[in-house]
Amino acid sequence: MRTALVCAVLMALSVDSMAQGTQPMQVQVHFDHPEHFRDASLDSAGYERGADDYVMKTLTQYLQKLGQRYLQPGQQLVIDIRDIDLAGRFEPWHSNAYDVRFMREITWPTIDLTYTLSQPGQPDKKAQERVSDKMYLSRPGRVASSSDRLYAEKAMLNDWFRQRFATQPAS
Repeated sequence: MRTALVCAVLMALSVDSMAQGTQPMQVQVHFDHPEHFRDASLDSAGYERGADDYVMKTLTQYLQKLGQRYLQPGQQLVIDIRDIDLAGRFEPWHSNAYDVRFMREITWPTIDLTYTLSQPGQPDKKAQERVSDKMYLSRPGRVASSSDRLYAEKAMLNDWFRQRFATQPAS
């Protein structure tokens, strides 16, 4: 009897975990004409417009991770990214550092986007925003020694996502 009960519980748990694995992504990210983005490539040395696959894939995965952290069950968020301007600039006139992105106070990250938040029983919330972080160099814990090449953009998106979509405690 005990063995049958244990088997039934394990089967119920495995069915539940399989059902959770097949749920649709809470965050969908689309890029609107990435070939025209101002500065969304880590490899172009600033000469070409457009986004590279690494930047788009990394930002998509990060936004989906933020959705898992901040969105409530049943909420769906569709983000259309219309332009990206990464933190820093390539300064090709530096002879030994032509492919280095220099972080300066005037080269903060910016992402132009629109989003639609859907949740059961409520009308869709739509907005268009320019997300930027002019203070990206002076924020505590945001140091350039990070091995993450998009650390400034991720920190900026984390702040934005938390402010827009994290549930607020009832007061």
